[in-house]
Amino acid sequence: MRTKITVANGDGIGPEIMSATLRILEAAGAQIEPEFIEIGEKVYKNGLAAGITDSSWEALRRNKIFLKAPITTPQGGGYKSLNVTARTTLGLFANVRPCQAYSPFVQTNHPLLNLVIIRENEEDLYTGIEYRQTDEVYECLKLVSRPGCEKIVRYAFEYARANNRKKVTCFSKDNIMKMTDGLFHRIFNEIATEYPEIETDHWIIDIGAALLADQPQRFEVIVTLNLYGDIISDIAAQVAGSVGMGGSANIGEQCAMFEAIHGSAPDIAGKGVANPSGLLNGAIMMLVHIGQGEVAARIHNAWLKTIEDGIHTGDIYKRDISKQRVGTTDFADAVIARIGQLPEHFRPISYASAPRPIQVASSKVKPQNKELVGVDIYLDNRTPNPKPLGDALSSIASDLKLTMITNRGTVVYPGNTPETFYTDHWRCRFLSKTGGAIAKASVINLLSRLDKDGYDIIKTENLYLFDGKAGFSVGQGE
Repeated sequence: MRTKITVANGDGIGPEIMSATLRILEAAGAQIEPEFIEIGEKVYKNGLAAGITDSSWEALRRNKIFLKAPITTPQGGGYKSLNVTARTTLGLFANVRPCQAYSPFVQTNHPLLNLVIIRENEEDLYTGIEYRQTDEVYECLKLVSRPGCEKIVRYAFEYARANNRKKVTCFSKDNIMKMTDGLFHRIFNEIATEYPEIETDHWIIDIGAALLADQPQRFEVIVTLNLYGDIISDIAAQVAGSVGMGGSANIGEQCAMFEAIHGSAPDIAGKGVANPSGLLNGAIMMLVHIGQGEVAARIHNAWLKTIEDGIHTGDIYKRDISKQRVGTTDFADAVIARIGQLPEHFRPISYASAPRPIQVASSKVKPQNKELVGVDIYLDNRTPNPKPLGDALSSIASDLKLTMITNRGTVVYPGNTPETFYTDHWRCRFLSKTGGAIAKASVINLLSRLDKDGYDIIKTENLYLFDGKAGFSVGQGE
């Protein structure tokens, strides 16, 4: 029985590499029935800010499997990334990016590199919630949830177990972002105890990325948050030899999307020189996912044999390593010609025992006692000195007291900080005078007083205790 899949040719080099990929799949005997949809640049320019039509969404929800070539998001405001939209709308919480070196046939300084990056795909800064709040200051919200962390961390451990990977590494920045990244690291440690046979470690993202670029052989599976995962995936692919060879799977509870990790490369579009390997490797992951492991292995082995034989596209061609420089079509023809052959240098691939798609769930969070104890009020104010502003706010009669003012996170009141650079964006923290819980009416009354006195309120954040523990960070220097 043929599996229906949704296919998008994409933009830039997308149509060329998709044509090559589908020809290879057909020649290898893939039992698929493509349904093509139009997404991306043309749809954006027809006035749809999301880059996709309702009928295309219906096809994606109907078929559940999506093979997508790269797309171009037009520059300028008003356009949302379709990649991000598709991942969040379809619940594709896990981004899986295998990365392997193909030395000595593809040049690399790290011939032992063989790892998988598993990236949280729905949260973090990629929610795209941004605001301009003053003339000088813009904001992007970083949202991290416990269920989101639990699902991706558990997926990483299940993936390692299913694929005989012995080590899972967590990357975060919880030395700075102690609440959001701290939650991710804490959940990693909690879930790791359920997998005693798997080695674990943790690195702060900056030194972790440096080690990935310098000593990638120390990693097997890396699990991390959305932004970090996006960045280090490209680092790992480039260190391995070429970003153009990396495929990617985006896995959800109901749907899955498969793609290349690179962009649409409009500068080489239509020239017939693009490497289809990234999309092809994504398609191989798709075939494994839908239970066509035999076909996936035939294609993967033929592709490895092509690489071994020195038939390379321009992005990986090296005069002293490669034997023949080819374009997109000829590379696809070379892979097709080798279907049924096995690589001689690389270990032949078998997906006969490939695991079924991994299913994970997050646990239910027990509600905690939540008490309102204050509010952070953000003001747009041109004052060159925070002291008059702080003194004026402190004099406002209320059952809340001003405890600090920060500018870009740094405490500037109370105290004397003449060296600190100020913008027009001030966070003013008011806490209960008694130290206990307050009613929301107290916050509303304070806001009314500030508004009556002419203050420009641009944002508020209520401050809560959860089971007596502060649910908000302290100011830098507090």
